[in-house]
Amino acid sequence: MCPVTGGIFSGMAVDGVPGIEDGPRLARWLSENGIASGEHLDIELIAGGRSNLTYRLDLGASRLVLRRPPLGHVLPTAHDMTREFRVLTALSGTGIPVPAPVATCDDLDVIGAPFYLMEFVDGQVLRTRQDGERLTPDQARQLSERLAEMLAAIHAVDIDAVGLTGFGRPQGYLARQLARWQRQWELSNTRDMPGYDRLVERLAAGLPSDGDHTLVHGDFRLDNMLVTLGTQPAVAAVVDWEMSTLGDPLADLGLTLIYWADPDDPQWLDVSIGAAVTARPGFLSRAELASRYAELTGRDLSGIGYYMAFGCFKLAVVLEGIHARFLQHQTVGEGFEREGFAVPVLIERAHHMLDAGLAGAAALSDPPEI
Repeated sequence: MCPVTGGIFSGMAVDGVPGIEDGPRLARWLSENGIASGEHLDIELIAGGRSNLTYRLDLGASRLVLRRPPLGHVLPTAHDMTREFRVLTALSGTGIPVPAPVATCDDLDVIGAPFYLMEFVDGQVLRTRQDGERLTPDQARQLSERLAEMLAAIHAVDIDAVGLTGFGRPQGYLARQLARWQRQWELSNTRDMPGYDRLVERLAAGLPSDGDHTLVHGDFRLDNMLVTLGTQPAVAAVVDWEMSTLGDPLADLGLTLIYWADPDDPQWLDVSIGAAVTARPGFLSRAELASRYAELTGRDLSGIGYYMAFGCFKLAVVLEGIHARFLQHQTVGEGFEREGFAVPVLIERAHHMLDAGLAGAAALSDPPEI
């Protein structure tokens, strides 16, 4: 069953691309479900993503975005298209800008995998140092502020009011996350990894007590926002909600801080996790960003070191899964050969954060280059 919402768009079909090999079949589905009509459909892979595959559908006068799971090696419970679609539906019309959902489909005969469609949002993705060259220091500072404000707003969403009651099980969130990512590691790791087992032991021993619970994005970073520039930069849309759930907001912040580069951070950040842009002049420092979030939310960040170490662990598992897909020749796009190099560095970085203690200032300082 493929439930559909939204209007009619002009357009129809064409040659396949990796992950959507049968363009004409997709075109027929669009027509049969009243989403598109005509004889033109261009499909283009949107580069830069490392997990779910994202495509722009050009339907003549209109454009849509299609999201589907990655090719091969899809881990259990990961890449749930229905779940991501539900979040977009819940947040549409709220203060959290998201692309408007259009349709979802679980019929594997259409493109070979479940997928969903959302409206195309015009905005820029800032990921690399080169992307940051278009920013003035004042724009960079304002974007830092907008990011902190957006994360605080996500964590302030009224779960019941938007219809996300039951979207996750908040109690015991971190313990379940630790167990889940261990299972994912066991299913995807490709090599012996010094320090991994000890890191899991340390994270288990130091699990914080349950605190407050909110909607969490699960992968919140600058390049998961589409932004508009100008005298007052703004967030056009927050995207990539595939890891969202209900849980500990400081886990969200901890991962965001891992993605946030300071000017003197080691260069490996440029290579594997797309954090380099925030090292440019004008961006808040990692410590300033955390301080701004604390100011906006009133949350105590004295234990942020644990959450940042947990973020390194989670990201290491994610990148090891991507590395496994790369070795199996199941990735689409460029740059996947680099992801595996970051895994041992992230594990060492997590140990450094735990060694520094749970004090926020110690964790937010730069670890030594590894």
